[in-house]
Amino acid sequence: MEIRSRLTTAKFTQGFDELSRVCGRLRFEPHDIAALLDAKGHYEVALDREFPLLIKLFRYTSREHTRGQTWHERLELFTPLDGPAEFKMGDQHVRLSRGEMLVVDNLKLHHVVDFPGFDTRVVVISFMPDFVYNLGSPSFDYTFLLPFYSKVERRPHIVRPGDLAASPAFFAMARLLACYFDEKDRQFFQSGCKAFLLELLFHLARYFRASELLKWEFVRQQQRSLLLKKLFEHLAVHYAEKFSISQAAELSGMSAARLAKVFKKVSGTTLLAYVNHVRISHAARLLKETEQSVAAIAQQVGFSDQSHFDKRFKRSMGVSPREHRAVGVPRQ
Repeated sequence: MEIRSRLTTAKFTQGFDELSRVCGRLRFEPHDIAALLDAKGHYEVALDREFPLLIKLFRYTSREHTRGQTWHERLELFTPLDGPAEFKMGDQHVRLSRGEMLVVDNLKLHHVVDFPGFDTRVVVISFMPDFVYNLGSPSFDYTFLLPFYSKVERRPHIVRPGDLAASPAFFAMARLLACYFDEKDRQFFQSGCKAFLLELLFHLARYFRASELLKWEFVRQQQRSLLLKKLFEHLAVHYAEKFSISQAAELSGMSAARLAKVFKKVSGTTLLAYVNHVRISHAARLLKETEQSVAAIAQQVGFSDQSHFDKRFKRSMGVSPREHRAVGVPRQ
């Protein structure tokens, strides 16, 4: 019985072992995306419209990684290779062990959470949804995206080493990385990457089949995001101004009650919390890039009360505004 258990465990870990072998040949860079974030935490990367796939190999440490919450339109898979990682998505706090793959709620404000001894390489795979499914695709292609949209049980989707999907999913990821970073054979680079990405998504979709939604529900989830596009764009420019829920509702073409529900579903937080996040993110940059006083920065980003600003800032960033500005605080 014990021998069978060991053999079963070894079978489940073969895919991750192959992924680790492939990653051993690749270069991992410090996690530094500050230059790619705007004031509201939007993580913007220019992608080829014909090939909107991005794979980043990051090294996260407590000493060096970009702080602050982000969101983006790209769908994302996050896999720590060496040690534990902690992840915040909306109001969910996710703890990941080595070799666990997280399906990220990309439109929700999310960020990696620091902790003592944090040090791991991470594979981050992201792509635009229409790379896999759009209105011109065969109708069944939408199933590849279900793991990202169909969390009806309100729990994060995580593939763990002992799960049935783990080994084949990691084998597919290993082949995807080998193809993506192969500098010699580029003739079928794009076709190969898409084939291995679809293989990976197939294993995830089949594993999370218990969460499947009907196609109309899937499309409806995408449409919710589009309803808020004007509101997000407005807040990017006017985040420091007073802004009521009725103004937000009018801008979105919804009632206040419906806006509150849709906004929470899309962003994972309330409108007020989101506005505060935008203000805090902008303040964090001003603290690093200017010599303005804390009080002046608080007022500039929309806080009339510095004491309230200090509390909000520490709750969001983990340090006070002055500590954030001080020498030795990790860069933003």
